[in-house]
Amino acid sequence: MLSHSLEQGVLVIVVHDDPGIGGRAALLAEISGLVHAHKSAPVVLVLDEPAASGAAVSAVLRAHRMCSDLGVFMSVATPSFPARRLLEVNADTTGIRLAIHASAETAVSIAAAFATAA
Repeated sequence: MLSHSLEQGVLVIVVHDDPGIGGRAALLAEISGLVHAHKSAPVVLVLDEPAASGAAVSAVLRAHRMCSDLGVFMSVATPSFPARRLLEVNADTTGIRLAIHASAETAVSIAAAFATAA
């Protein structure tokens, strides 16, 4: 369902497939485990086109709240305009702002710059 790597000091998590409503909790648990294992690294969640569903967006929004509570910068990248719009409209605005990008490369380079500046 997902893969991960470290790029320029940034934890990059790629969600490849739609988890569906039944898989949303499992997806969030996997993301949470990776974030906690790499706690000091900023996070970029990439939603591949097949994964840009309501269930995946919901898991990303919950992951953002978790990252914000931990003080971890998080951004999301997806080529899907509808998914980006859902993220923008529903993102929690009380903590660290969720950065939303169309390109994973842009998201990683901004997150790496953020990590360097912090």
